[in-house]
Amino acid sequence: MDDLLEPYPDWLRPPAEGRSADDLDRMCDLPPHTELLFGSLVFSAPQTRFHARTVGVLDRCLTDQVPVGWEIWRRMGLVLDDRNRPEPDLMVVDLRADTGDDQTFCRPEDVLLLVEVVSQESQERDREVKPRKYAAAGIPHFWRVECNEGRPVVHTYEIDPATGLYGLTGIHHKQLKLDRPFPVDIDLT
Repeated sequence: MDDLLEPYPDWLRPPAEGRSADDLDRMCDLPPHTELLFGSLVFSAPQTRFHARTVGVLDRCLTDQVPVGWEIWRRMGLVLDDRNRPEPDLMVVDLRADTGDDQTFCRPEDVLLLVEVVSQESQERDREVKPRKYAAAGIPHFWRVECNEGRPVVHTYEIDPATGLYGLTGIHHKQLKLDRPFPVDIDLT
């Protein structure tokens, strides 16, 4: 009977000291979009239609409006430190951070803006854990997108230099029109 059971993959058994950000590039057969928080692997639930559509719309709109010298990265790794490598839904990244086609992550100093679209299973991570970690890493701007009756609501944040934490700069229901971190005008309806 034991012969019929398949062995667990090695990555299911974490080392006593936890995983490192570099481990994600070496571990085979991880589920797509596996993140590392506090040295532990975090797996995402299947993406909802709202999440996929919202990320797609924001990706297209930001790509059209991002300043020269920057580009949009979608669901790529962000190495915050040795024990934390989340995968934000969208990042505005300095083109100078590009190290080639095999690149799997960037570093906080190369990121201007992060966007997280909140899912039911990721609420605590996207509302509490990740914003604290992103601010501590010095990423100047953060947007959290929530679903309200099937429509996106964008909460925009900027680091307060006095506290080093994100301060809310706006809640946008129908139109996302900003001049920081760069001019943005997105119809949310």
